[in-house]
Amino acid sequence: MKLSSVRGAHCQGTAPARARRCDETPDRGSELPAAARDWRSLGWQNRAVLAILAVTFPFFALVLAGYVATRRHWLPLAAIPGLNTFVLYFALPAMLYRFGAGTPVGQSLDPGVIAVYLVCALLMVGATVALTRSHRIGWNDAAFGALVAAFPNTGYMGVPLLVALLGKAAAGPAIATILVDLVVTSSLCIALSRLGEPGGAGPAARKALRGVLANPLPWAIGLGAGASGLGLALPGPLAQTVGLLADAASPVALFTIGAVLARSQMSSRDPTPLLDYVPVALKKLLLHPLLVWGAGSAAIALGVPLDPFALKVMVLVAALPSASNVAMLAERYGADNGRIARIILVSTVLAFLSFSAAVALLN
Repeated sequence: MKLSSVRGAHCQGTAPARARRCDETPDRGSELPAAARDWRSLGWQNRAVLAILAVTFPFFALVLAGYVATRRHWLPLAAIPGLNTFVLYFALPAMLYRFGAGTPVGQSLDPGVIAVYLVCALLMVGATVALTRSHRIGWNDAAFGALVAAFPNTGYMGVPLLVALLGKAAAGPAIATILVDLVVTSSLCIALSRLGEPGGAGPAARKALRGVLANPLPWAIGLGAGASGLGLALPGPLAQTVGLLADAASPVALFTIGAVLARSQMSSRDPTPLLDYVPVALKKLLLHPLLVWGAGSAAIALGVPLDPFALKVMVLVAALPSASNVAMLAERYGADNGRIARIILVSTVLAFLSFSAAVALLN
């Protein structure tokens, strides 16, 4: 049934009544008859869901491909650390550089967005560590569980999806959240993960500082922002090389997530208990966006210069599933990567429903 059919039914009746009712029918969608409004809203929601599926389906397919390749021994287990190294030190930095270089500095360094999102990230990390750390889950696993609860898949999934839904203006606030997650959230969780090592907080702090300085991701996005601010462009062959690496970041990372998940199931006799990963995935999809919405609304009420559109983008960023590159970091720092991979997988699967609901509620 089309919208025109609804209007045709609305205009039925006697000639004078029909003319009067049809003449009075407003053109604005918000003043259409209830049935027409509901149908048009349903059509928009269907288009939004299709847009989400068009972006997320390839990610599911690549995770599945990595899982199947590993379970069937097409991909040797010894190759997985090499894939992690490629993503963390080559492909992902190239992708982040390209993001930074292609976005105006003023949009990616919005102080209102950074301040509100940072506060929420710190609250998510603190709450998750406090609720998950136990005699079975030490500092290392609790810290990376907190990172996967607070770090959305903004780079791989969020920027193209949000631009498709909200337009190009959504890229700036989304990239600002990436900066917070790369520079602060990741560094904080890496520091927390070292607290369980012998020597106390001093050695852990020094190791965390060395980790921040050695992490190529903040450097890559910082160099990209610098290139954007100065109007610099890479020479043609170098730009093509960076582009090739950037294009490889997402598929290789997602393929590796599937491989890591398969490896964890193959190498572990006792599967990870549901209570160790499902609640963290639910925190990511439900608590994180609610926290950002509440903090952002309070900030606007208090006079913080935060644009309502930017807040909408931030809430949708927080509603994204967990970032797949957290599994690479967990692999490198010796955390329970099977648990992290399961959190990422569960949050990605459930995001089909939760992210669609967030889009509908904000529009």
